[in-house]
Amino acid sequence: MSGTVIAFLVLYYVIVLGIGYWAMRHGGSKDLEGYLLGGRQVGPMATALTLQSTSMSGYMFLGAGGLGYTQGYWAMWFAAGDIGGGVLNLSSIGRRMRKLSQMFGALTSIEYLEKRYPSPAVRLFAGVLTVFLLGFYVLAQLIAGGKGMAMVTGLPYPIALAIAVGIILIYTFMGGYLAVAYTDFFQSLVMLVGVLWIAAAALSHVGGLTAANNAIAEFDPTLLSIWGKDLGFEGQWGIAAGAVLIFSVGLLGWPHVVTRHMAMSRPATARKAGMWATAWNLFFVPTPYLVGILAVLILPELNDPEMAIFEVAGLLLPPAVTGLVMAAIMAAIMSTADSLLLQTGSIASRDLYERFINPRASERQMVMVSRGLVLAIALIGYVVALYEPPTVFAIVIFATSVLGSAFLPAYFCAVWWKKANAAGALSSMVVGASVAFSWEFAGMVESTQMAPMTAGVASSITTMIVVSLLTQKLSPVPAHIHKVMDEAATVGPIPEALLAASDTALGPEASAIESKLNNGDG
Repeated sequence: MSGTVIAFLVLYYVIVLGIGYWAMRHGGSKDLEGYLLGGRQVGPMATALTLQSTSMSGYMFLGAGGLGYTQGYWAMWFAAGDIGGGVLNLSSIGRRMRKLSQMFGALTSIEYLEKRYPSPAVRLFAGVLTVFLLGFYVLAQLIAGGKGMAMVTGLPYPIALAIAVGIILIYTFMGGYLAVAYTDFFQSLVMLVGVLWIAAAALSHVGGLTAANNAIAEFDPTLLSIWGKDLGFEGQWGIAAGAVLIFSVGLLGWPHVVTRHMAMSRPATARKAGMWATAWNLFFVPTPYLVGILAVLILPELNDPEMAIFEVAGLLLPPAVTGLVMAAIMAAIMSTADSLLLQTGSIASRDLYERFINPRASERQMVMVSRGLVLAIALIGYVVALYEPPTVFAIVIFATSVLGSAFLPAYFCAVWWKKANAAGALSSMVVGASVAFSWEFAGMVESTQMAPMTAGVASSITTMIVVSLLTQKLSPVPAHIHKVMDEAATVGPIPEALLAASDTALGPEASAIESKLNNGDG
């Protein structure tokens, strides 16, 4: 790659880090609510774009392109669900969850579950499972970052991966949800411009979509089918349903996405945010898959399908534009990793260590736990990505399938069903996660022709309903929860009497970061 490309990459990182620093200094780390939820002051457009960019990024630029390259139009099953995922998420649970989380005084998505389903076991299981799965999700971002950095700089993969991990850690240690939200907002706009530019260049190169489809028909007509290369998925509606579900209803069960609802400036923000999310998705979501499909004609001998978008950009775009596009892709990947690591560290320190191990933990201890886990995940991820690099697509589908299967009923029923209780929530999380996990690794996909997500969500929903109804007397829903759920169903401000007294003391992570910045060594 040319010096122009690298210069754009460096400039882009400087801009994004500057936005993160500004946001952190203007309310992002003044107290615990500010650090974890941006003071609940994020507007509709920023909410929509941080929700979408956090749930995509590395997967969309590597996994989506690779899937389009290898399976053709079959990949559009994933896009079909993803386009409506944001508005479905925001409209079904966004407004009510915003009100409930504030009335409960919950500052993390896992703490919210315990407040709605009063049981330490719910928080313990949910916290451990989330840390484990988000660790896998971060691994996908590290692999994407390493591959992208190697492509952009021309450095050997191990060195490029180390640089990518280092930059990701800088993003994360800056910390603060407000910083994450506004860097995501900026990055998502550049992501959109970048991927549309690549698609326009690819379509121009192949003579338009009709000419491309005619050429693909001569090359391999099965790539034009909705059943994949060589019709490998023909008639497998269970697999197709899983592809649609994972990025549509699946988002309802992702803790790092749920946090976006809790951070909105007010409940009504959800409606406008849904509109922005849909508008952005219509242009962005199908495009990486389409570029991957077109790359079959542009780069028929491509060794690594997951590099299709990078390679097409490098081949067809002028250096200045390539630099902008590459920088956008890399920053988007690292933004997702930073969001996931922030969530993982927060859950480990607040929902596990402080809640169950050391309720009187000092600021120093909390910082050590949070940052220690972040470093451990980054180092483990580096080693795994270096020696046994699975595909980004496989890792993301695994992690998100189990997350959605485990938590979808718990989060959805938390705002809509008063009879959903702690026993039902815990049982559904255990069963949903177990079924999705075993479905993937016991070879059930091939024998049943059903995706892990489909089986996992069906089992967890059934478990939630059956166990909740059978245990109403053994595990009753407290009266105060009925009261706040009634209020959450109404439109208007939250009555002062129902606002929980949440702890807004200076959060340990935020305190340490602010101290370092004030001392000039952060």
